[in-house]
Amino acid sequence: MVELTVKNLTKKYGKTVAVENLNFQLKEGEFFALLGPSGCGKTTTLRAIAGLEKIDAGEILFDDEPVTSAKANIHMSPADRDVAMVFQSYAIYPHMSVFGNIAFPLKIKGTKKDEMERRVRETAELLEISGLLDRKPRQLSGGQRQRVALARSIVRKPKIFLFDEPLANIDARLRIKARRDLRRLQKKLGVTAIYVTHDQKEAMYLADRIAIMEGGAIKQIGTPSEIYFEPANVFIGNFIGDPPMNMINGSLVEKDGVIFADFGIFRYELRNPELSEKIESSEVTYGIRPESIEIKKAKNERSIRAKVDVIEDSGGRILTHCQMGEKEIAAFTSDRNLEIGKYVWLSFPKEAIHLFDKKSGEAISHGVQQKKKSKQL
Repeated sequence: MVELTVKNLTKKYGKTVAVENLNFQLKEGEFFALLGPSGCGKTTTLRAIAGLEKIDAGEILFDDEPVTSAKANIHMSPADRDVAMVFQSYAIYPHMSVFGNIAFPLKIKGTKKDEMERRVRETAELLEISGLLDRKPRQLSGGQRQRVALARSIVRKPKIFLFDEPLANIDARLRIKARRDLRRLQKKLGVTAIYVTHDQKEAMYLADRIAIMEGGAIKQIGTPSEIYFEPANVFIGNFIGDPPMNMINGSLVEKDGVIFADFGIFRYELRNPELSEKIESSEVTYGIRPESIEIKKAKNERSIRAKVDVIEDSGGRILTHCQMGEKEIAAFTSDRNLEIGKYVWLSFPKEAIHLFDKKSGEAISHGVQQKKKSKQL
């Protein structure tokens, strides 16, 4: 196991800045995810850690020892870093048997035949592919090939595992099992791991902590529950969640000494006067998760009228899209008797509200409900 530190990492390709001033630190044995849309710099960061990319600024340290430092002109080769990288394409050799693929890194290192045999069979048993050792890759399913790629990495007993979207080529049903197996395996081995993905579900299910990236920068680092319940900005509120957080734009108004966020169809009182001081302009954005909205057929004191537009019934839960004025609102419900075109009443619990500065996109406040759940999870 190793502790990894990334300091002020910057990588450019010509005039294009791929990543800029990245900073994060991993504990020994931590499973860490780099999550973000395509082109955000997550794979470039992973390749820099592996030693496959020379950086323009900053440094990368393993247990406080630099393996890359732009200032000190240090660039340790990938082989000397003792890291294992698993790619989306698996990159297993088609002419070799499964045994030969797994044994290959040991053979390169000059491992004795008896020791190599023992470690290959031990690793194959761990990944439940002992019965496949004599087969060629063309005789394997996608899930089996993925396990072979993992086995080839594990057999080396590396300091760090680096995963570049390794489950992307597996069908949806098998991916769920592979995800579970990967998490169990990483914890059993106790190896530090970094996992790159654009799939928020994979990151949320697998990682101890997640770094969300956009435009070559890290926007937030936290546990899955912290990121979900306390997004640092509008981008993360929209990126995390399926469907994403409902967002409504409004402006600040003052009446009789009380400050309100006015969203046209309703107002939200800022009970904490300090909140208004955090806002850079008079424009704000109101956010609420679909599962926090209450849908009723009858009006109550604080509900708002909306028209049912689309109903998505996935069996376990029902997602309803409603038109509230000119705004579409997504909300979950257990009521299977709702009808398209009919009117319902939506309630927005104050304890579930997120407030963002519209100009900067940064979070101003999170609901009490969210903070409680974040601490409990």
